Amino acid sequence: MWSLTKFVASRLSRSRRFFSSVIPRPCIIQKRGADILHDPWINKDTGFPLTERNRLGLRVLLPPRVISFEQQYARFMESYRSLEKNTVSESDTSHVALAKWRILNRLHDRNETLYFRVLIDNIKDFAPIIYTPTVGLVCQNYSGLFRRPRGMYFSAKDKGEMMSMIYNWPAQMILPVMLDVGTNNLKLIEDPLYLGLRQPRLEGEEYLSTIDEFIEAVLTRWPKAIVQFEDFQMKWAFETLKRYRERFCMFNDDIQGTAGVALAGLLGTVRAQGRSLDDFPNQKIVVVGAGSAGLGVLSMAVQAVVRMTGNAETAAQKFFLLDKDGLITKERKNLDPAAVPFAKDPGLIAGLRDGDSLLEVVKKVKPDVLLGLSGVGGVFNEEVLKALRESGSNRPAIFAMSNPTMNAECTAVEAFKHAGENIVFASGSPFENVQLGNGKVGYVNQANNMYLFPGIGLGALLSGACIITDDMLQAAAECLASYMTDQDIEKGILYPSINSIRDITAKVGASVVRAAVAEEVAEGYGKVDPEELAYMSKEETVEYVRRNMWYPNYSPLVQKK
Repeated sequence: MWSLTKFVASRLSRSRRFFSSVIPRPCIIQKRGADILHDPWINKDTGFPLTERNRLGLRVLLPPRVISFEQQYARFMESYRSLEKNTVSESDTSHVALAKWRILNRLHDRNETLYFRVLIDNIKDFAPIIYTPTVGLVCQNYSGLFRRPRGMYFSAKDKGEMMSMIYNWPAQMILPVMLDVGTNNLKLIEDPLYLGLRQPRLEGEEYLSTIDEFIEAVLTRWPKAIVQFEDFQMKWAFETLKRYRERFCMFNDDIQGTAGVALAGLLGTVRAQGRSLDDFPNQKIVVVGAGSAGLGVLSMAVQAVVRMTGNAETAAQKFFLLDKDGLITKERKNLDPAAVPFAKDPGLIAGLRDGDSLLEVVKKVKPDVLLGLSGVGGVFNEEVLKALRESGSNRPAIFAMSNPTMNAECTAVEAFKHAGENIVFASGSPFENVQLGNGKVGYVNQANNMYLFPGIGLGALLSGACIITDDMLQAAAECLASYMTDQDIEKGILYPSINSIRDITAKVGASVVRAAVAEEVAEGYGKVDPEELAYMSKEETVEYVRRNMWYPNYSPLVQKK
């Protein structure tokens, strides 16, 4: 037996206590020799001093030189930067990203302490590598994922690690789960290398009963857990959200997280146009893509308009929705129920008809904002962008939010070239800022869900919320929107630097806590009861969240008996 001053936590149990490396505590384990080196939670590689090497049977298993933690860090970063330098000329960026991810993954499997130190110090560089908005965290519905080389690893686990890094919590407090409900792809079923279930996808009540069973099992074991859904088919994304959100503390990141980040950007756009936020209901917004993300953005934006105007009947009047068949109006047959509230009256604008193309809609509507969540690369073509330029808005905004890059509705270069240098541009995929000449810069905003979902989950947990309400999500979006200074907004910068992610998460989490208290859905966290939360000032709530981002002194996820 031996002791290490280290951040270590055993698997979830009723007696578990979590400690952070910022508050050293001894940890007694039973391992020796190679078993220690094979455990990434406790392995220090060449950092074991000679006394520990002798005591633990490691002397002949490690090189003779003792390397400090700081030296290990420097050595890894030197290796990583060398890879960057040697691949700078590579045209296949996905190949380079995969190589970087493999280096990080090997470090994670060997030494978790060093791994998280690397991520924390270099979050801006590594966030795009270990996290992409198309993958999920807690409950996913993948079909065909198990055939992809990166699929199983480049998904739930990595997003969980991102949250663990932001919170500085033990990774085992976040449980990634992927649900395989089969596939209708016959080619995959017949593929001998396919690792998933070789059976048709579950549908109807059989599908829902499977999700029911999963949710009930999770919340029976961990009654205070926050469940985050992601990557469900549209028909099931809305169905499961409606089915569970009033009964359990859960949210769907594709619908609500994407919507929150988009709403924050839309509110920032109003400020960038030199208008007050009260003018948001007057913005004409064209949304391309009637999937779960597009409808989620519309729903939250309409809710924001209702909050500002108090008029629910006309709240959706300035929003225009298009799918693959063009503009959606009330004349559309077999319309998805989730899209019905946003179907337009054909007589609203002269000449507007069901099925009108995007170009026709932009010319007739003359929108202030063009927002894409279509997954169709290049749909914002040169003609569409030039038509937006003639819309009459003093500063039109383009949100090309589909990812990965090949699916982006347009690139940043195309947007600034064809729609004008004075636009506001945001995207779901990363693009470089555009040099416009004469020292001018066209700023690119990456509308990344990472700005919100960690804070939403953290705020829900620390408030002890029994459900996650629309007002809690609105509060998160408005908090992100208000984070930017007027000077940044004037430049067209809508979102903060990813280097500020901890501070953003703390403030978003605090806004969620306060909203939960205001709506009387907060039940308290640990020894902090709802009454104490209610008496906290805004600053005190932020500080309360910050404290719990570093070292929760016990896990409230496990029911005590």
